[in-house]
Amino acid sequence: MPPAPRPAGPAADTARGLLLGLAGVVMFALSLPMTRLAGGSAAAPQLDPAFVAFGRAAVAGLLSVLYLAATGARRPRGGEWPLLALTAGGVVFGWPLLSGYAVRHVDAVHAAVVSGVLPLATAVIAALALRQRPSAGFWACALAGLVLVVGFAAWRGAGGLARADGLLLGAVVCASAGYVGGARLSGAMAAEQVICWVLVLSLPATVPLALMARPTAPVAASAWVGFAYVSLFSMWIGFFAWYRGLALGGTLRVSQVQVLQPFMSMLFAVPLLGERLDAMTVVFAAAVLAVVWLGRRQPVYSREPS
Repeated sequence: MPPAPRPAGPAADTARGLLLGLAGVVMFALSLPMTRLAGGSAAAPQLDPAFVAFGRAAVAGLLSVLYLAATGARRPRGGEWPLLALTAGGVVFGWPLLSGYAVRHVDAVHAAVVSGVLPLATAVIAALALRQRPSAGFWACALAGLVLVVGFAAWRGAGGLARADGLLLGAVVCASAGYVGGARLSGAMAAEQVICWVLVLSLPATVPLALMARPTAPVAASAWVGFAYVSLFSMWIGFFAWYRGLALGGTLRVSQVQVLQPFMSMLFAVPLLGERLDAMTVVFAAAVLAVVWLGRRQPVYSREPS
């Protein structure tokens, strides 16, 4: 008989986690441009940001009911409900609502720059919640990425911040907490089921809130395209890849791949929204890519129990 295949080791799991995390980031990178497309600007509004936020969660939640029934998923257990609620507060309510209102007042490129602090925020919350201890080199790379992103924001914003930046930073904190809560749940249940249960738990709120904010006047067809994307990919399929990647590769390490997200968002915003991308943006993007490459090679340790 041929020898049985060896189970994947930690290095293989880390590589798979990084690839899945990258796939999730690519899908999430389209979220800000598509949210802007769905909601429009303050000068030319389309769908209400509240409808986009709650409606996308309602659509994904109804799809999740079908998915959980088709796969025979088990019901969450006692200690998992608080983590589901934490995750829902971050990724179903906090991030979509705050970022949706923010991109009514700033373009997607600006929003992408400010949200570039998301990987570091996720790493900090993960270090506190998951009792993981990154090496000094890991933190140095994470901080270098943050410095590059903030430097880019200062340069492009001529040293100033828009009023919407506060909403975006609040959205970053919400998303970070939601990512960490989802990553913890992914250790106990299938990663695909995590976001599904989060969305199903949220349905009693998201469905009526979406109906209350539904459009009462015609909007452009492109707004519905944006809404469809954030419903199917940003709110559902992207999390299948993202939470599986966090579970396999480690939250602290895989979360750093998200440093790439703002620059991907900028690239997507050019053809979708007609926003401007200049040579200096490419320079900053290349520098961040180098930092991410170095960060992947820095050790991350499990904290010893006290």
